Amino acid sequence: MYTLAVRIWGLTGNIGSGKSTVGRMLRSHGIPVVDADQIAREVVEPGRPAHRELASRFPGVIGKDGSLDRKALAARVFADARERAALNAIVHPRIAEEVAARMTALAAGGEKVAVYEAALIVENGLQAGLDGLIVVMAPPEAQMARLRTRDNMSDAEARARIDAQLPAEEKARAATVVVDNSGSEEELAAKVAHLASRLRGDG
Repeated sequence: MYTLAVRIWGLTGNIGSGKSTVGRMLRSHGIPVVDADQIAREVVEPGRPAHRELASRFPGVIGKDGSLDRKALAARVFADARERAALNAIVHPRIAEEVAARMTALAAGGEKVAVYEAALIVENGLQAGLDGLIVVMAPPEAQMARLRTRDNMSDAEARARIDAQLPAEEKARAATVVVDNSGSEEELAAKVAHLASRLRGDG
């Protein structure tokens, strides 16, 4: 994915698996995490080139305050593959550029390892260019409970979102490390502490 002095591990997992929680815990151990979802939000902020292109290509998705109406955009692209492709053509190159810039900056700053957190690493075949892949897994009932609590989804909505993704077992087959998030947050924290030590090369 990148030819840099810094070793880059991927971090992925399906919706409600706890991927972002693992990313946050890794940061607390001093491991830099570059979050593709956060970058995706930043590259479409007012004044950025992608924002202008989205306003032109998708009329009606920019709110009165100038910000992107994500729900309106999602409604436009969810069921239309051509619209989704148009969105991806605008946003994905900007995300890739920003991720590369941040990894370059980390390498220049002397970091030896960093984590690239993204939902679609395996779907896009990106794991081949990484130094390792962490896949976070959780039982479907735990995923659904998190989606009900976090996103206020109905059971049907949560199930549809889970079923629309690549099965977690397929992602796990591509993993260097699988993090089982079926227990408590304390148990997860202990696993992530061990993982952070591995990433730093402590043992």
